[in-house]
Amino acid sequence: MVSAVVLAGLGLAAVGFAGRYAFRYGRLAQQTIEKQMGALPTMAGSKYYKGGFDPKMSKREASLVLGISPSSSKQKIKDSHKKIMLLNHPDRGGSPYLAAKINEAKDYMDSQKP
Repeated sequence: MVSAVVLAGLGLAAVGFAGRYAFRYGRLAQQTIEKQMGALPTMAGSKYYKGGFDPKMSKREASLVLGISPSSSKQKIKDSHKKIMLLNHPDRGGSPYLAAKINEAKDYMDSQKP
């Protein structure tokens, strides 16, 4: 009987200490998590384009796909295309659709340059 009372007292003490710990550091953890979530980039400040592809390739979309400025040189277009295709080639696990769009963007940008 005495041992049951002692065990119950120890259990209540453990619950009390755990509750106090959670109460103290829970608020600190919540503030830290909120601060870190606020520091994450949003789509407005993101370097990634939010949205799908246009039905017809435009100069703006082609430059976004290749990650270059619309007035880039032929060499810059070629280098960017090679770099992106190495990362997204279907033989290396990339999407055939994305590879087609990357090639379409390169062809479009090349056709715009004299």
